[in-house]
Amino acid sequence: MSTVIAPEQKSMEEIVSLCKRRGFVYPASEIYGGINGFWDYGPLGTQLKNNIRDWWWKCMVECPPIGPDGDPVSIVGLDSSIIQNPKTWEASGHVGGFSDPMVDCTESKKRYRADHLVCAVAKAEKGGEVRDLGFLAVMDGDTSVADFEKRAGKLCKKTGGGELLPITHDDLVEYNLLSSDQQTLVWGPDAAQPGTLTEPREFNLMFETFVGAIRNEDAKAYLRPETAQGIFLNYKNVVDTMRVKMPFGIAQIGKSFRNEVTPRNFIFRSREFEQMEMEWFCPPEDSLKWYDFWKNERMKWWESLGINTDNLIFRDHDDDELAHYSKACVDVEYKYPFTAPKYGELEGVAHRGCFDLTQHETHSKTKMQYFDQDLQVRLQKEGLDKEEIKKRTKYIPNVIEPASGLTRAVLVLLCEAFTPDDTRASKVYMKFKPKFAPVKAGIFPLVNKDGMPEIAQNLYMKLREKYTCQYDAKQSIGKRYARMDEAGAPYCFTIDGDTLKDQTVTVRDRDTQEQTRINIDQVEKFMADKMGD
Repeated sequence: MSTVIAPEQKSMEEIVSLCKRRGFVYPASEIYGGINGFWDYGPLGTQLKNNIRDWWWKCMVECPPIGPDGDPVSIVGLDSSIIQNPKTWEASGHVGGFSDPMVDCTESKKRYRADHLVCAVAKAEKGGEVRDLGFLAVMDGDTSVADFEKRAGKLCKKTGGGELLPITHDDLVEYNLLSSDQQTLVWGPDAAQPGTLTEPREFNLMFETFVGAIRNEDAKAYLRPETAQGIFLNYKNVVDTMRVKMPFGIAQIGKSFRNEVTPRNFIFRSREFEQMEMEWFCPPEDSLKWYDFWKNERMKWWESLGINTDNLIFRDHDDDELAHYSKACVDVEYKYPFTAPKYGELEGVAHRGCFDLTQHETHSKTKMQYFDQDLQVRLQKEGLDKEEIKKRTKYIPNVIEPASGLTRAVLVLLCEAFTPDDTRASKVYMKFKPKFAPVKAGIFPLVNKDGMPEIAQNLYMKLREKYTCQYDAKQSIGKRYARMDEAGAPYCFTIDGDTLKDQTVTVRDRDTQEQTRINIDQVEKFMADKMGD
């Protein structure tokens, strides 16, 4: 039985190193020094991402969940344009309000998000007197309390010595919550003196571009910061062409772009990423019921990826976090190695009310109201008067939005699967749930003679029609197992001398390293059984 490794016992540095070494994730344009906040997905990373993407699409569009009434819910798919009419983003509020508080360091010339810049007062005691060393600032998630104390210890020696007093999580405060006077006392993360950080100012996150040959204000457009607005813009098209009835959903997977002030933590926060979003349109009076439904369905979906339930939690947004139009919002959070023992955002499930459709109705002058005939019939049977029925059956739908990052899902499975193990030649293996592993099986001839390569190739040609497999005949069998461990292949099939005698092959299990023998004719059935849920 393999050991469960807690996130706090895993090293992000080692995970990032393995991702580069084994072809999961590369720095974008690395030969030119890279570009901060952009990443390329290698052969294994692309396959892993596609496996997650296809499972989300199957679970949301092709075979959506069973609703509260016992029938499958109705969800259709969409693929909208990355660039939309700029008025889209005025209506949605992104032009005027899609921004982060930004802080610059005049010494290091680095830029930080003010709400991610965490400060703590460092104090030292000497000769019975306690003195303030000032506020030390670090980027939340990149630095622990222990690192605070390490930096504070150096500052203590530099400014007169003494015994450093302990710093706890309760002492931490965001930079933007400090007063102006306090901000002048802060030592920036990369500064050699205090007072080098500017006051926070708003920074719009949308990437600008231009459409057409002339670059002026009239030609300015934006790369979409989310896929949701493309869904809202096509809501009426779907209602008019797809014979959908309330409630129903529109799902989309696609790239989004945000000019993040401080992209960080590998692919957790990047400037180009992929989203998996679904907008669920429903009658206003049923919206809270559907909010609860999707909240629970989305948690079940994340668990279906093979994620340890101890590493997943719900976090309801406080009132001061909610958008002005939102009735409720909850995050599914994951315990990343860089947040442990705390959790970080993975997916949001938001009750958006009727804000988005109302905004687009106002700005575009296009009616977004829906006439609910099924509700009309139901209310007539209940004996309601005509005015009440009219009021309740013609409405702008409320929207429940489960929105997650596909690329963030890749990060979660990489972190979850990463399993150090000193008993192996590779010292680590990637413990993916078999159906999501980028490589499902390795097929090896033990040696390159005596007919073994031919049998192995024949098995490989059969399996490759159904599963992503790798044929490998190079180096020792131990090194080949090590490569498959790091790729996360759950099974390896080795053709050896006994195969020639009794038509059996050795099956090696990735997690337990146990080796058993099965008939070569049973390999396809074995794989089919193991790739199920």
